[in-house]
Amino acid sequence: MRVLQIGVGGVGESVAKLAQLRDPHADWLERLVLADYDEGRATAVAARLGEERRFPAVKVDATRPEQVEALIAEHKPDLLMNLVEPKYNAGLMDVALECRVHYMDSGSVSSEPHPTDPYCQIGVLLGSRQWEKKPQWDESGLMALLGFGVEPGMSDFFARFAEKHLFDEIDEIGVRDGADLRIPGHEGPLFGFNVWSTIEECLDPPIVWEKERGYFTTAPFSEPETFWLPDGIGAVEMVNVEHSEPVFIPRVIGKGLRRVTFKYALGEEFIAALKVLRTCNLHSKRPVRFRDGELVPLDALAAIVPSPADTGLAMIGKTAAGVWVKGRKDGLERQVYLYQVADNEECVDRLGCQAVVAQTAFTSLIVWELMAAGRWDYPGLRTPEMCDPDAYVGLMAAHGFAPGLLEMDSAFKSAADQARIAELVAPIGS
Repeated sequence: MRVLQIGVGGVGESVAKLAQLRDPHADWLERLVLADYDEGRATAVAARLGEERRFPAVKVDATRPEQVEALIAEHKPDLLMNLVEPKYNAGLMDVALECRVHYMDSGSVSSEPHPTDPYCQIGVLLGSRQWEKKPQWDESGLMALLGFGVEPGMSDFFARFAEKHLFDEIDEIGVRDGADLRIPGHEGPLFGFNVWSTIEECLDPPIVWEKERGYFTTAPFSEPETFWLPDGIGAVEMVNVEHSEPVFIPRVIGKGLRRVTFKYALGEEFIAALKVLRTCNLHSKRPVRFRDGELVPLDALAAIVPSPADTGLAMIGKTAAGVWVKGRKDGLERQVYLYQVADNEECVDRLGCQAVVAQTAFTSLIVWELMAAGRWDYPGLRTPEMCDPDAYVGLMAAHGFAPGLLEMDSAFKSAADQARIAELVAPIGS
C-alpha cells in the first residue's frame, strides 16, 4: 500500500512513527510520502525515521491542487491522507476524486455561525461542505473516509460498538474527553493539540443534537458537568465544545437515540484565556488590514503560540478520550464509558511525541492496515460509525492504545459483556 500524507505536524509525525513501529519490514505499507508546506519539517521527520526511501519528504502547498496532483502522478498512492487544517478538506477531497485515489481525514470543514442567532440556531453545519460531496463519491466506487482520528474517529467507532454489543435501547450518547496533563512549574494554559483547530472549536457555538429538535447550538462553555475519568485522572468539569460527533452519530446510530453531545474538560484557566482571545477578536478567521498587507488573526496567533508538538514533550499526566452511553440492556438501566487513556511520558518514550497527537494518529493507521489486508471495503463517503467497529476495536491494543470499558452505576452489571469486549479487543490474528 502507498500513502500520500499531506501534513507532517504533530499528528503527521505520530502517524509515520506508528507506521514504522507497526510494520517495520514494509510487509503492507510500501511507502508513506511525507508532504508539508514546511519542507524542512517534513525532512526532519523523515531523517528521524531513518528510512528516507520509504518515507520520502516533499514540499507541497495544499491550496494548490496542481501540486497535489503532481505528487499523486509521481508517487502513485492508493490513498491521500489529509492531516492539515480542516479548511483544506474540501479541496483535497476534490483532488483525490479527480485523480481516482481513496481519501481520508481526521476532522471536518468548519461550521459558520448563524448570522443573527448563533447560540440557538445552526448556520452552516459543521462538515456540510464535505457531506454534500457524498453523491459523487458514492458513484465513484472509491472510499472517502471522513473523521478518522480519535475524536471524531475512535469515539464514533465506540458509539457504534455500544449500539451493536452493549445496548438494546439508547437514550443518550456523550463524547467525554479530559486530562490531567501539565508541565511541572509551568504557569498559564497549554495547548495539547493544533492551536488553530483548538481555538476554533472551543469558541464556535457548540452543536447538540436532540431527536425532537434536530441540530441546534448553545453558547461556548455551556452546560458544565462533573465527569469522572478512569486510570487516576479523576473528576473533572466538562463543558460543551463544537465537534463532529453530534453531527455524525445521529445519522447512523438508532435504538431510540434521543440526544448527542460533546464535552471537554478545558479547565477554568484555559477558558479564561479563550474568553480574552474572543474579546480581542484574535479568534477571527477573517483577514484584516495590517501595515501594507492583510493578516488573519487566528493564523497569526497559531503561528506565535508555542507548538504543542514541542511543549507536549515536557508534559506529565494522562489524557482520556471516550464515549458515555446511557440506555437499557435486558430491560435494565445501563450506563457505560468506553474509553482510551494515553500516558504522556509513555508516548514520548515510545514514539517521541506527546499523548494527544499520538491518540489522534492511531485510528488512521489501523484502517490503513485493514485496507491493505483487504478487510476494509466501504466504498463511497463514510464516517466511522457507518463502518463495522469490531475489526478496528480488535486492533487497538496491538497498536499500543488498548480500549477500556467502565461499567458505571446502574441496574445492569454483566460479566458476559466484560468477557465479550475482552474477546473483541484481543489482537486479531495473534
